[in-house]
Amino acid sequence: MTRLLQPVLAGAVTAVVGFAGSFAVVLAGLRAVGADQRQAASGLLALCVASGVLAVWLGVRRRVPIVIAWSTPGAALLVATGTVEGGFPVAVGAFAVSGLLLTAAGLFPTLGRWIASIPTPIAGAMLAGVLLDLCVAPVRALAEVPLMAGPAVLAWALLSRFARGWATPVALLVAVAAIALTGSGPGAVDVRPVVEVTVPSWNAQALVSIALPLFLVTMASQNVPGMAVLAGYGYRPPLRGILVSTGLASTLGAPLGGHAVNLAAISAALAAGPDGDPDPARRWIASVSAGASMILLGIGSGPATALALLSPSSLIEAVAGLALLGAFASAVTSAVADPGGREAAIVTFVVTASGLTLLGVGAAFWGLVAGGLMTLLHRRGRSPRTPPAAAMANVGGGDGGPDTPQPKRPAGRPG
Repeated sequence: MTRLLQPVLAGAVTAVVGFAGSFAVVLAGLRAVGADQRQAASGLLALCVASGVLAVWLGVRRRVPIVIAWSTPGAALLVATGTVEGGFPVAVGAFAVSGLLLTAAGLFPTLGRWIASIPTPIAGAMLAGVLLDLCVAPVRALAEVPLMAGPAVLAWALLSRFARGWATPVALLVAVAAIALTGSGPGAVDVRPVVEVTVPSWNAQALVSIALPLFLVTMASQNVPGMAVLAGYGYRPPLRGILVSTGLASTLGAPLGGHAVNLAAISAALAAGPDGDPDPARRWIASVSAGASMILLGIGSGPATALALLSPSSLIEAVAGLALLGAFASAVTSAVADPGGREAAIVTFVVTASGLTLLGVGAAFWGLVAGGLMTLLHRRGRSPRTPPAAAMANVGGGDGGPDTPQPKRPAGRPG
């Protein structure tokens, strides 16, 4: 029993940090594309249960610490995209298509190789452009609700210096305390778990503005670095099965409001590293514990969801922005690291960050197109660039922390 304590506790901490650090981003993203309070709450529950069930199943089956999370960069993309014609049902349809694309990437390795061939500066710049609006939200909140946002920002700044992993969860707790002190609260809102089915619909605008960018962001900023973290600790589970299972789970969870589940990039290190268990062969227990804990957090997320949805939107966006600052910094770094790709990266960034909507299609797609055209224009026999599989490994996003810690490979390969 004593030997189980460390991995079980490590898994619980992994789930709590992942949930508290980024659930506000998920709610902000779902509301931005048209979800009402019940639909947003249902989406958060669906994501928690789907990621938890998959983590338990994959951990037990593979005996590898595979942590599953929601796509935080994907949720930030939804904030940047906003409502599309047709409202939330069309967004749900796009979520389902994105899940099918993730499944296809597992079934057809060529598709995964195409994603990995996107130049690192372009991938990093697109992600940075998607994150920019949320990352400036703390500044806006300080101007709009200074008495509520100020303590949260101060707590985040102090904890980022002394206990970085807890900076965002503590900032969230401070924000909740500020909401309570100002008299805001759940009131008559039902804080029980909410399951709300939305019948999906489809149009071309949503497929190009949401489905394709959501797939690209999830692959480049979650699945690729997630595999890199596992490989850094000596674990090499088959990517095909992970992509197929997370893609199918994303598709099935879409009618309940969930946008995407994927490999964890940041919290994967909490379970796969020495904190999970001194014995690498037993660290899968931590990922199973994380999955079970995430299911419980989802079932009990009603009060947190109600507070988040009823508080000033600028305050919740501010907490979400704090959670993504590290990811933004890593994305910018990867975008400008290669001098030969900076022009294309900057074009990608400014177009994506502009919020441009052209022909009904959102800015993330046009940023990718503009960056790709600039790359082709300036290609003059330069040496091949590092694909996102390596360089994007430090682009955070998805599981509650600022960036991916550099892993240390254990002495032997886990069984």
